[in-house]
Amino acid sequence: MAKTVSPDAISTILANPSPDSSSDLPEIIVQVVDLKPTGNRYMFSANDGKMKIKGILQSSLSSEVISGSIQNLGLIRIIDYTLNDIPTKNEKYLIVTKCESVSPALEAEYKAEVKSEDTDIVLKPRQEETGIVLKPKQEYQTKSAAQIVHEQSGNMAPSARMAMTRRIQPLVSLNPYQGNWTIKVRVTSKGNMRTYKNARGEGCVFNVELTDEDGTQIQATMFNEAAKKFFDKFELGKVYYISKGTLRVANKQFKTVQNDYEMTLNENSQVEEASNEAAFIPETKFNFVPIDELGPYVNGRELVDVIGVVQSVSPTMSIRRKSNNETVPKRDITIADETKKTVVVSLWNDLATHVGQELLDMADKSPVVAIKSLKVGDFQGVSLSALSKSNIVVNPDLPEAKKLRSWYDSEGKETSLASIGSGMSPSTKSGARSMYTDRVSLLHITSNLSLGEEKPVFFSLKAYISFIKPDQTMWYRACKTCNKKVTEAFGSGYWCEGCQKNDAECSLRYIMALKVSDASGEAWLSMFNEQAEKILGCSADELDKLKSEEGEIAYQMKLKEATWVPHLFRVSVAPQEYNNEKRQRITVRAIAPVDYAAESKYLLEEMSKMNIAM
Repeated sequence: MAKTVSPDAISTILANPSPDSSSDLPEIIVQVVDLKPTGNRYMFSANDGKMKIKGILQSSLSSEVISGSIQNLGLIRIIDYTLNDIPTKNEKYLIVTKCESVSPALEAEYKAEVKSEDTDIVLKPRQEETGIVLKPKQEYQTKSAAQIVHEQSGNMAPSARMAMTRRIQPLVSLNPYQGNWTIKVRVTSKGNMRTYKNARGEGCVFNVELTDEDGTQIQATMFNEAAKKFFDKFELGKVYYISKGTLRVANKQFKTVQNDYEMTLNENSQVEEASNEAAFIPETKFNFVPIDELGPYVNGRELVDVIGVVQSVSPTMSIRRKSNNETVPKRDITIADETKKTVVVSLWNDLATHVGQELLDMADKSPVVAIKSLKVGDFQGVSLSALSKSNIVVNPDLPEAKKLRSWYDSEGKETSLASIGSGMSPSTKSGARSMYTDRVSLLHITSNLSLGEEKPVFFSLKAYISFIKPDQTMWYRACKTCNKKVTEAFGSGYWCEGCQKNDAECSLRYIMALKVSDASGEAWLSMFNEQAEKILGCSADELDKLKSEEGEIAYQMKLKEATWVPHLFRVSVAPQEYNNEKRQRITVRAIAPVDYAAESKYLLEEMSKMNIAM
């Protein structure tokens, strides 16, 4: 049977921009010309020999192009499509959501040569001998949406009426220039209701992630009245018809799904549950990052997924926000994985009080947790913090969880584990961001007092510890549970404001200042417990015991042993005021001994750059 190019195919598409059913239209076969990739999709021009129109193949059809099924100059049968107007360009775009290949590439771009109404036009494809025949134009009748609804049924539920009276469009076809549209989507993630305060006043906001049947996702955000209206209506796992929303280009800093656009729903938007669709909680898909590979993500925009065995769970603490002075619940958990590294994960709000309490109750059983969408910070070198969209699965039924459980039960529980923050490798693979990125001299920092005025900036240093002041306050009394400062309680013991409890004992934790030097100059650095222990080789409790039992000379000798030793530092720089004087605060975030092989490689690379510059 001959493969045919439909006559007047483009005219048919233009006359039916949003067909309600493909059965109402004749067969539409066009030639693909000017096929080229754009992002994860392909653009092309649909050609029927007389007219052309620009088009986009849905991302799910990209595999057909890559496999060679859809080719430039080849023929496709368009099964489902949407025609979008772009007012700013006075153009129309054909969004092809479903099609199939009819023929491989022809010898040239097809042009119709109409000799008479009954004459067929034939072109040969490159890979087939069968002629491509243009059939005479078929008669067809277009029906309006109202006619179709009237023919089928007028007595339907609101969601069914919405589905029937307005064509359901795939998410991939939406853009900010469209007017009316209706989508059918499942809620695959729902965030918490959050409050905010800015120059325009106070408000609330929450967002959901929506997924259509093709797997395309988009984030929808609702503010104030719309947030209050739809927060209880949207339920995780249920299917909804949504219309009267607006789209805009997604902010790359905050977007959580792979979509160029994000959706905003206001109080006039329409959301109807598809009652005939079964609800289910979608399976969370993870892309785990091993704990010892978290270094390159520090203070980046990319969120990470981790899996680990719970080592400890802190009680709930109350943290006061600087922005609005409100207190929010927080809980820290420490997890470990097969890399023999541990990391602290901070849980906030409901995650701290609900899932966090569940983990505290079963902490003695060392459960496995998989956590999605965590932000990587630089507290104690490397730390993780949950967001409103983070998802925690306890003892997940995953191959990675079974493997981790097997490792921990057989050897992990007896293995010595180290914090990723204090033991970060300076090698280019796992610690480049922490120890070799942004390498500067001390003079670069101390000569520029404006560094970090808007937010702290981070640098790497190689320097020698030149002096540790022995008569400074070297440590503070800390709660053994949450590490916060404690005060002496009335009668006996120590009171922790964070845990709201009285303990008989406390621990000492370092908080000290030291002077470092390099070839360009010197500077004072602030240092906390984990980094100080690494430099001094003992805990604050041990140093205090040494001082009390062996005297001041032994104490000062211990400090002197740590001087004139080179280290690699990762520091943050921010201004501070002391007695109305503006100063710099340089804080050590991570520290590592000098790896001379890696250091030599770094210096050779720097020298090669100098040679190129010359």
